[in-house]
Amino acid sequence: MSKAQAATAGGSGRSDAKAQPRAAALVGVLGVVYGDIGTSPLYTLKASLLHFADDGLAAEEVLGTISLIIWALIMIVTVKYVMFVMRADNRGEGGILALMALASRGITSQRWRTVVMMLGVAGAALFFGDGVITPAISVLSAVEGLQVVEPKLHQAVVPISLVVLVGLFALQPRGTGRIGALFGPICALWFTSIALVGLLGIFRQPQILLALDPRRAALLIGAEHLESFVTLGSIVLAVTGAEALYADMGHFGREPIRQAWLFFVLPSLALNYLGQGALMLSDPTALENPFFLLCPELVRLPMVFLATAATVIASQSMIAGAYSVARQTALLNLLPRLTVRHTSVEEEGQVYMPQVNMVLLIGVVTLVLTFRNSDSLAAAYGIAVTGTFLCTSILGIVVARRRWRWPRSVALAVFGGFAVVDSFFFASNLLKFVDGGWVPVVLGAVMFLMMTTWRRGRDLLFERWQADSLPLAMWLSRLPQSRVLRVPGTAVFLTGNLDYVPGALLHNLKHNKVVHERVVFLTVTITDYSTVPAEERAEVEELSAGIHRVRLRYGFMESPNIPRALDECRSLGLALEPMQTSYFLGRETLVPAALPKLSRWRHWLFMLMARNAQSATEFFRIPADRVVELGVRVAI
Repeated sequence: MSKAQAATAGGSGRSDAKAQPRAAALVGVLGVVYGDIGTSPLYTLKASLLHFADDGLAAEEVLGTISLIIWALIMIVTVKYVMFVMRADNRGEGGILALMALASRGITSQRWRTVVMMLGVAGAALFFGDGVITPAISVLSAVEGLQVVEPKLHQAVVPISLVVLVGLFALQPRGTGRIGALFGPICALWFTSIALVGLLGIFRQPQILLALDPRRAALLIGAEHLESFVTLGSIVLAVTGAEALYADMGHFGREPIRQAWLFFVLPSLALNYLGQGALMLSDPTALENPFFLLCPELVRLPMVFLATAATVIASQSMIAGAYSVARQTALLNLLPRLTVRHTSVEEEGQVYMPQVNMVLLIGVVTLVLTFRNSDSLAAAYGIAVTGTFLCTSILGIVVARRRWRWPRSVALAVFGGFAVVDSFFFASNLLKFVDGGWVPVVLGAVMFLMMTTWRRGRDLLFERWQADSLPLAMWLSRLPQSRVLRVPGTAVFLTGNLDYVPGALLHNLKHNKVVHERVVFLTVTITDYSTVPAEERAEVEELSAGIHRVRLRYGFMESPNIPRALDECRSLGLALEPMQTSYFLGRETLVPAALPKLSRWRHWLFMLMARNAQSATEFFRIPADRVVELGVRVAI
């Protein structure tokens, strides 16, 4: 149980001891979970109404669009994610990869396991595309408020946005622990502010409250078939960040996220959208920037600063999410080992990944310089979001059937219904492909090819290694008669399959003609659970005198630490002296086979990724002065 879950489990919250952790969790949720969706009012309504603006805006078009936005928030975020998807927790953790692991558990058919894995990979790949676009469009839309305050500042929008974004990425190596303490209060102020200005607009034009009737959305769709379908591609901007509710569930727990959404975030967003709609009813020319023009002139400049802070928080949340997903994909063997630097001695999840940070920075800067305003970037935003929504809905059908034991008709009615809605949003966004929608598609396709290529290459590498290896049982039976010299000390050999002799051991025998007095064959397995309890971490088996086999199990949200895990094996009867222990690793040099099983370009990509992978020494946190690497050429 997480701290947030412990704080909210049971009790009425009346006592100070219970109320304080609950309040702290709710404030923390605002900064980490709702930064992205909370800044959507900056650009959503303008992008949505532009589709009707050519011949002037009618009141029915404004009311119908606002109704679509509000009911999208209710149906997609509240009903789909809060009520249903968040029930699918993988030992308390959420996110598309956790859902993939949950859906694949228990599936015996290799073909269906592959299908489930491809859905998870596709969702994760699209998430990275979303991760590049979110900081760019969020910060641009906030800084554009300056030109509402002073039109002459139009030329400064892009340079200021770049300064803010580059500064944000430059701060990543320092970690977000101290800064994160400010995120919640700032976002609480942000949501309160947008709710108040929204209320001000509603008081001026109460007619906008008619948009709460879902029939207004239906009337718009019935009257404007094509335009309303195209508009769906912009309406979805209102629900960007919905996946964060599920992805961050393990950090805060289910209840604080639900409560913050139902009682604070959703009302604040709805009030602001209604306020912007009220402004559009009374002044259609406000379409230039309805969010900032809704604010009284006296508070516009402070609102620009607050919006910029809120978008920085939203960007920070997305960057941290990209680190988390990248680390998960590496542990699930979908990407090579990446450099992970822990920025906190207390929080395991606070990490910095330099390769991911650099790729995101280059992508974000390129987008800002290419599109130069939030209106153009809005066309590029929806495909990644709706693609991830669709993958989540399909995986939800599998989980509902196999894990929750729902009848097929119920699973299809619920999650299949969500998939149909997601499909409409996705299809609408495909219409914007030429205008910028290609950006997340290309980014997602590149990530998908990288992940599938790495997975296929590693499978081929393992097959080749297994074909050339000696069964461990055979080697153990021959060892007493071999008269191989046993030398003092302990040798730990890392291997991917404990039934075969590690290549590093065979090469050590070939060149040094010795075996250590104590030998440990060690394999590290990443499970499809998010975490593994400490009591289930290690399994020790004595094969013969001085020779042990050790299995270490980690969840895909954890960072392996081999020396620490081996030290904890003392309770299992395996006591190692760290200063007398050497770790033997095999370093493969990959070369093309005579009959390669990978196409030339995929072989090149796999080789490139392998060369840039983090070393096993760093990844498993093994002391560098205790490592012996033995090279071998492998043809694939």
